[in-house]
Amino acid sequence: MGGEIERLQDILKQDPSNFQARRELAVILADNGFNEEALSNLNYLEKYFPEDADILYNTGIIYEKLKDFQNAEEAYKKAVSISPQPDFYYNLGEVLVNINKWDDAISAFKEVLKSDPNDGNCYFNIGICFLNKEELNLAEDNFRKAIELNPQDLYAHFYLGNIYQEQGLTNFAEDCYRKVLEISPDYSWAYYNLASIAYHNGNIDDAKTNLLLTIEYNKMDIEAYKLLTKISIKDNDIENILSILHARLEEEDNGDLYYILAQVYKYIGDAENCIKYLRLALQNHLTLTYDSGAVNSELESIKEKSGIKPPEEFDEYEADNEDDSEDEDEDDYDDEDSESDFDGDETPYDNNDIDENEDN
Repeated sequence: MGGEIERLQDILKQDPSNFQARRELAVILADNGFNEEALSNLNYLEKYFPEDADILYNTGIIYEKLKDFQNAEEAYKKAVSISPQPDFYYNLGEVLVNINKWDDAISAFKEVLKSDPNDGNCYFNIGICFLNKEELNLAEDNFRKAIELNPQDLYAHFYLGNIYQEQGLTNFAEDCYRKVLEISPDYSWAYYNLASIAYHNGNIDDAKTNLLLTIEYNKMDIEAYKLLTKISIKDNDIENILSILHARLEEEDNGDLYYILAQVYKYIGDAENCIKYLRLALQNHLTLTYDSGAVNSELESIKEKSGIKPPEEFDEYEADNEDDSEDEDEDDYDDEDSESDFDGDETPYDNNDIDENEDN
């Protein structure tokens, strides 16, 4: 393919006005990931052919790949104004979803459905728009239609399950998540949501099983570790959760996981290890989502109560951290209630923000 690019570039060196060669070059460059170069050639062509819908459509594709959604929207809108083709409207709809223009996106996908009423992807995307508009009944209708047209659409099943879970219809939600796992057995978020439902229903063994499957398929799912730790503490399964957390941290440092591990040691009264892992949580601040000032306050409180002095390698770091956090309002953090992260009954409804289905 590199030879073909060079051949077309040589042609254009000799004759920059060879528009056909420039079109071909733009397409090949785009196909091979040379988006900036492809865009340059398409912009050149647009100057000479401002009413060429295909050039505008391809320009929109490149802008979309570059995450320049504003210019992509403009290019697609020009394309559909010249030639209202379903593909043009579909891509416009996807861009409008990316910039949260839900109503405009719905209108674009409905234009596609005028030509192809059996396009399940459009119904899925309309469902996403209504879900973000918090119009759950309309979102449900569109996800159901997407599934009717494509029973293997795991994302439609998943989001339909989210709606049922939100409405407290957990039996229906579970059916949706199990269908997701029939289609894709490694879809970790379905396991997490099944675990969350089981936990709230008091089915601790099922919750544990699904949480372990969650982290098996997604080792970075911090929410799964949080809920699993909460359950393990309540179930007095301390040895197992310590083993799981230590094994994960041997693979990669993570501030949140160090903090969770510290809480387990705090629960069992092991001040030395609690202090150790609170320090490591603060050292790994880029992956610590807990408030660092509150974590530092907790660390200082436990050190004071335990009388344990810090090892020398931590002295400099802790001094710096104290300077950074001296403006924190320690009254906002109650050390005695620090286990509340693990003892409450509330768990996240949806484990992660999931991007809209790019494969749909």
